Amino acid sequence: MPLPGRASQNTVKKIVFTVTNDLNYDQRMARICTSLALNGYWVTLVGRLRKDSLELTNKSYNQKRIKCWFSKGKVFYIEFNIRLFFYLLFQKQDAFCAIDLDTILPVLWVSRLLSIPRIYDAHELFCEMKEIVERPLVYRCWKWIERAAVPHFPLGYTVCGPISMEFNRMYGVQYRVIRNLPLSAGQPTIPPARGSYILYQGAVNEGRSFETLIPAMRDVELPLVICGDGNYMEKARSLVKQYGLGEKVIFTGMVLPADLVKYTRGAAIGITLFENASQSNYLSLANRFFDYIQAAVPQLCVNYPAYREINQEYEVAVLVDDLQPQTISQALNNLLGDDVLYRKLQSNCVKAAAVYNWQEEEKKLIGFYKQILN
Repeated sequence: MPLPGRASQNTVKKIVFTVTNDLNYDQRMARICTSLALNGYWVTLVGRLRKDSLELTNKSYNQKRIKCWFSKGKVFYIEFNIRLFFYLLFQKQDAFCAIDLDTILPVLWVSRLLSIPRIYDAHELFCEMKEIVERPLVYRCWKWIERAAVPHFPLGYTVCGPISMEFNRMYGVQYRVIRNLPLSAGQPTIPPARGSYILYQGAVNEGRSFETLIPAMRDVELPLVICGDGNYMEKARSLVKQYGLGEKVIFTGMVLPADLVKYTRGAAIGITLFENASQSNYLSLANRFFDYIQAAVPQLCVNYPAYREINQEYEVAVLVDDLQPQTISQALNNLLGDDVLYRKLQSNCVKAAAVYNWQEEEKKLIGFYKQILN
């Protein structure tokens, strides 16, 4: 029996999307899969099952989680890709879409064996992430995979123009831009009172400037709430202890999307900071940037190309040119202390939210898949 909002699987085009993360927390894939399912496609999203995974939330598309013996490192990726290969091999689908490099090889191999279209959804420049760039052997392995696979994915899309141009420069592919925008819940309203904390939401990974953001909080009145988890969590907790900020920096761990919206709406300022230590960071366009806009929350953001371009159109953020603790604390305090600027950024967020939302962006997604499969 088909899931709500979809036609019979015998009459529609079927697509499998592949990721290595826990499906409950992947907002971008939830938006993409929901939009396609509600527009007549039979969609399956494949991810991983962790030991601490919560029960899957109900969606308008199929969800499949692969259980592995290993949970991290190269042995995990090898095991997951082998299991994914055999799962895909027995799926009667019209297209496979690999999300980033960590699932691209099984999609490449199986799509060739079954002679069906394959698509690459590049959330970032995977090989250029700091945690990969700074590990030469790991970098060489992932770069080999990228060079071996991406040229064979002429169909694809990514989150911003600079990354699309970089793929074109490296591999000659023409990837469309489908930005990672949040759903609009209607025109946001400016709350009568300012929020009570500063918020970072997203992966707690290397390269997100926690080394300087956390010590900067010594000189800022409001506490910092960090919603997320990642490979830098242990070091981040150590920094909090080192600087005596146990009551000033609060870790929530992973937060379900519905709860994350509540955290965002209660924030005074959002944080979008990336070290300029890798090309992936410098060319990024993070979803949190738009989440703050939808909640009418001014933010502190790095002055990198994609963010600068949007901020020149709608001034929604204070941009910083360096990530020293003093620069961060001064920018936060200036924004908190300048009520005129703060209200101006809030008002501009309301205007930008009407343009930068998923209801508008999904039109590009639907058009892309219609061109390929219909």
